[in-house]
Amino acid sequence: MKSIKELIRGVETIQIIGNSDVEVSALNYDSRRVAEGDCFFAVVGVQSDGHNYISQAVERGARAVVCQRLPEVPAEGVCYVQVADTNAAMADIAATFYDHPSYELKLVGVTGTNGKTTTATLLYDLFRMLGYRAGLISTVVYRVGEREIESTHTTPDSIRLNAMLREMVDEGCDYCFMECSSHAIVQDRIRGLRFAGGMFTNLTHDHLDYHKTFAEYLRAKKLFFDRLPKEAFAITNIDDRNGRVMVQNTQATVRTLSLRSMADYRCKVVEMLMDGMLLRLDNEEVWVKFIGRFNAYNLLTIYATAMMLGQRKEEVLMAISTLQSVNGRFEYIRAADGTTAVVDYAHTPDALENVITTIEEIRQSEQNLIVLCGCGGDRDKTKRPEMAAIAVKYATTSIFTSDNPRTEDPEQILRDMVEGLPHDARYLKIADRGEAIRTAAMLARPGDIILLAGKGHETYQVIGTEKVHFDDREEIRKYFINRK
Repeated sequence: MKSIKELIRGVETIQIIGNSDVEVSALNYDSRRVAEGDCFFAVVGVQSDGHNYISQAVERGARAVVCQRLPEVPAEGVCYVQVADTNAAMADIAATFYDHPSYELKLVGVTGTNGKTTTATLLYDLFRMLGYRAGLISTVVYRVGEREIESTHTTPDSIRLNAMLREMVDEGCDYCFMECSSHAIVQDRIRGLRFAGGMFTNLTHDHLDYHKTFAEYLRAKKLFFDRLPKEAFAITNIDDRNGRVMVQNTQATVRTLSLRSMADYRCKVVEMLMDGMLLRLDNEEVWVKFIGRFNAYNLLTIYATAMMLGQRKEEVLMAISTLQSVNGRFEYIRAADGTTAVVDYAHTPDALENVITTIEEIRQSEQNLIVLCGCGGDRDKTKRPEMAAIAVKYATTSIFTSDNPRTEDPEQILRDMVEGLPHDARYLKIADRGEAIRTAAMLARPGDIILLAGKGHETYQVIGTEKVHFDDREEIRKYFINRK
């Protein structure tokens, strides 16, 4: 337990009402989960305003409330702390409440549009191979050492984040590798954390439903590097046109990486086959169990990070050669007749094109390519026609279907996707994803390739406001099992 006076030390406050010596036992921003002795944060969210639930939190036993607007009639015996920004205050208070765990391990963040999950997960796997205990915070899963925790957000809220970092420290973790989403950066979820280093993967069209403009999206990513301490390192992909922009104002030590030009860390794809590729990585040849230039960037990034963290080159290269791909990232499933399904999380135009062009590099002339993809509902609508155009550009046949339609009409999402496509484009529209996958399997001849894009590791669909079980891998296996 800590007193409010102790927790708000260093936090910019407007006014305090009540006794700041009161001690709190836990932090919470969800009034439904408040228990006796908690501190409640009234957060102004996208869909709801926590200030409307202050009285409910107090009724459930909150001893303190941190808010931007004070209630008209403050409750007796409750300490109210008024601040300009609840999110920022919550992050600072959470770091203090959990005794600044990010200072007790090496925290490394990765940001960008594509490649964050793969990079963070492979770093976690790599450092475990090198003999360290590590933590992982990613879109797919959170890991505290060997223990697995279900992931709810790419980057969790500041309370849960600091709580997990404290668990990692207490369980002896030396490192934590985490994805830093643009939402988390601008919402101050990672505020108050000390990063040993950060990496920039790339920046392409995504999340404009939230950020509104590409310039604002770029600014959100750049903030991460602007805030790195001078003791940290910043690794940036200079093959991306925004790579140098990301680090132009950082205090951290900058290192560059590239597959195309001179850089601190370089890589070249020497040979690519269906089951792996030969890389020349920092002037050493290494065979890896990944394919695609996008994966060459991911592996170069983790290599550069390991070097900046003081690891031995030979050990790192040996470990990289044994790494396995991340679930739902270019994961392939083969039928007995040679038909191959590639399951990938690609849900942005750039990611989709990266996966398809990788397939094109290994596809034989007699093999058809069937591309199945969709776009999420209640999200950035501008990328819908872009993704459809990319699919029909490369595919023998494209099938447009539902991703997570959420509260939007799936048929309208499909209409948005095909708007502007050429009249001779070969595509089908099938809103039911299960039926769309069945159709793709029926259309495929022995030896053909089916790309199932958009959901990757996800084992659910969000239809309306409900999560229903759905797994692309399970679906395609149903239709592959009888192919001979």
